[in-house]
Amino acid sequence: MLDGFIIGIPSSILTFLMTGGTERELIIIDVLSVLYSLLLPVYWNGYTVGKRICKIRIRKVQDRMPPTLVTMFLRNIVGGMVYVFTIGIGLIASIIMVSIRKDKRALHDLIAGTEVVYDQES
Repeated sequence: MLDGFIIGIPSSILTFLMTGGTERELIIIDVLSVLYSLLLPVYWNGYTVGKRICKIRIRKVQDRMPPTLVTMFLRNIVGGMVYVFTIGIGLIASIIMVSIRKDKRALHDLIAGTEVVYDQES
């Protein structure tokens, strides 16, 4: 949610000012959002801006290393497709999983082999 406020709202305003509020604006915002969520954790040790503020990060479960591009593709794109194709049932299942599982992993984490952990660096 923090990423939406800190990154999403300002980028939406800038895109609106640059495009004049056309349909292109939505496409540009969507592309920027996808690139942000795919690339930033790969190049910034599992963090996004919001995760860094909350002192949490994404890592691979198997080797505890930062996510790769393939990992983030599985987590965001494939996981997102599961949520869309199940008409939100997957999202509801993920909310339940996070609330009852000891490791707090949702469907998209299981698909990608990731987990969100508290930062040990600070």
